[in-house]
Amino acid sequence: MTTVLESLGLRARDALYVPPDELIGRVVIVHGASADVIWQRADGVEDSGLCSLAKGLSKTPVAGDWVAVRDGRVVQVLERRSELRRPHPYGREPQVMAANVDLVLIVVAVNVDLNERVLERLSMMARDSGATPLVVVTKVDDSDDIDEFSALVKERVPDVEVVVTSSLTGEGINEVRALLPQGVTAVMLGASGVGKTSLLNALEGTTELTRTVGRGGEGRHATTTRKLYRLSSGGVLLDIPGIRLLDVVADQRSLEQNFSDIDELSLSCRFNNCRHRGDDGCAVEAAVASGELVAGRLEAWREAQAGELDPRERRRATESRPRGREGPRDE
Repeated sequence: MTTVLESLGLRARDALYVPPDELIGRVVIVHGASADVIWQRADGVEDSGLCSLAKGLSKTPVAGDWVAVRDGRVVQVLERRSELRRPHPYGREPQVMAANVDLVLIVVAVNVDLNERVLERLSMMARDSGATPLVVVTKVDDSDDIDEFSALVKERVPDVEVVVTSSLTGEGINEVRALLPQGVTAVMLGASGVGKTSLLNALEGTTELTRTVGRGGEGRHATTTRKLYRLSSGGVLLDIPGIRLLDVVADQRSLEQNFSDIDELSLSCRFNNCRHRGDDGCAVEAAVASGELVAGRLEAWREAQAGELDPRERRRATESRPRGREGPRDE
């Protein structure tokens, strides 16, 4: 029998402990100084409500957080296994958009011009969270260029699986649903108008508000609050507002994973610290010249190195570079 906490995404390997007078719950939506929470009572029965946030919390809860509840208040935010982050618009500490995520669905629509930079940035955001990224191409019933569009997506994020779907015909929906079994928490990322809410509707038969958006992506967000949905497949889905801020926070590990093709090519560069900017013996630029690597991938890598990497991570990566890397590789 599935417990309340398991239906909320608790995994067998998760170890959450609270004092006897506190109950474990999961945050659905945060409203400033309060949050909608679902929790399991001591007798195993489900309960839910709007809980105020106790003063002095170690961190502000977000959708997906596991919390301790006592007397109608969130008194503790439990340890997170992952954080989906983006830079704060005013230069403060990065904003955590969702917590404890296992799968990131990067949603793009085949009938909306693909913003390749956004796709790459969202892929890095997913990698940074520690979750598995998956690109979901929507509205394939509205285009005759599905293969070409999918090929372009795979070209920009070659190490990420791609699933094509149609909320209208049901194509690919079961494939996505199969990736959301019990114990998996997923989140959807994507610009307004790409069909995130329609995808949720197709997965669950819900009737969340949708709004027509033009080909260029203009329009208002259909989803205005972060929500948590328990799916019939057993998993949990967090639906958050469209990404307006295109920058992402990325660490060195996620950057290397997102550009693993360039990382592999760089092993053949003449110099260990090759910048891939006209350096002698650069295997990456040679791959671009030969057509083995798309030029846009290298440009995206350069942009990521210059501005996407969290400055603290860039500094750590520089400081940890072994001495003598400036020399040529051993033949």
